[in-house]
Amino acid sequence: MEDLPVLTLAFQGHLAGTRVRKAMAEHGLKPGHGHVLMVLQDQGAVGQHCLTETLGVDKSVTVALLNDLERDGLAERRRDPADRRRHIVEISPRGTALVTELRTTLAAVQADLFRNLAPAEIDILRSALARLHTTPDDDGSPCDGQD
Repeated sequence: MEDLPVLTLAFQGHLAGTRVRKAMAEHGLKPGHGHVLMVLQDQGAVGQHCLTETLGVDKSVTVALLNDLERDGLAERRRDPADRRRHIVEISPRGTALVTELRTTLAAVQADLFRNLAPAEIDILRSALARLHTTPDDDGSPCDGQD
């Protein structure tokens, strides 16, 4: 497998993903819901279309995730007063508190996963992962926030 690091990444990613899913489940979240909440905490209020682009999922997936998060009082979706066709999505105070707890749990998972890596190696890993080309239509440009 050394000649195919993509396999190592896939296998290690699966194992790491299992640990992340368990950590999120401790907080009553599935990975998609946790990801949305963390994006909303990091970006602030954002258009639903831009959120879909950021997540890299189909718009129906975003709608389903947001329906669940709204139902649980973790996120809020409202019409943009300037353009009634556009939805603005925002994390709720309850969602913010939950993400704060989640980040602490995930930091512990990360510390354990990376315990055999030096800080410089973690920085290299972070940089390399950020540059992976993971979607066929990825042009490398971030969402401009417009829907």
